[in-house]
Amino acid sequence: MPQRLSLKPQVGIFVDTQNLYHSARDYYQRTVNFESLLRYGTADNRELFRAISYVVEREADTSAWPFIYKLSTLGYKVRRMTLQVHHTTDAGKIIWEGNWDFGIVADMVRLMDHLDVIVLGSGDGDFLDIAEVLMERGKRVEVIAFKETTAQKLIDGVDKFTHLPDIEGTFMPTREKAAALETPTLETPELQAVPAV
Repeated sequence: MPQRLSLKPQVGIFVDTQNLYHSARDYYQRTVNFESLLRYGTADNRELFRAISYVVEREADTSAWPFIYKLSTLGYKVRRMTLQVHHTTDAGKIIWEGNWDFGIVADMVRLMDHLDVIVLGSGDGDFLDIAEVLMERGKRVEVIAFKETTAQKLIDGVDKFTHLPDIEGTFMPTREKAAALETPTLETPELQAVPAV
């Protein structure tokens, strides 16, 4: 086991951005503020060892680049995958595939000897097996996701589940609110940039 440089609990944060993005959009019509996950995951005197976000992109589509850049500036290591054609239905509809589950599990295993706490940003029940393995090895496993889209077995099986909207600052400001913030007033002499994640 590697020598510890800090006495603070070391935390690894693993965020399935597509899982959280689609849940926020479908249930709340909002966008996740991924910085809030970092703040919450490192609360209680924890030290961030590594934060990794997993992104799926369409080939030759540059629309996700600002989002990926923002994740990087927040402190996430961004792992990227290009969507692949899985198959075409009889009706001619293309079914795409872009799943980071094995990559997330592999990163957890690679880093587990350095971590005391593993925070998973996904509600996918397929992660229960790796969560159980990590807990058997003395790691604390926490899930931050939307209860509407989180598998009950994952909620029941980890050390702690946090419903993402219960975290302060979970959502980015709405476009209307962001526009209002950008309109200078007598009380606001300077405008501060609103991050667009």
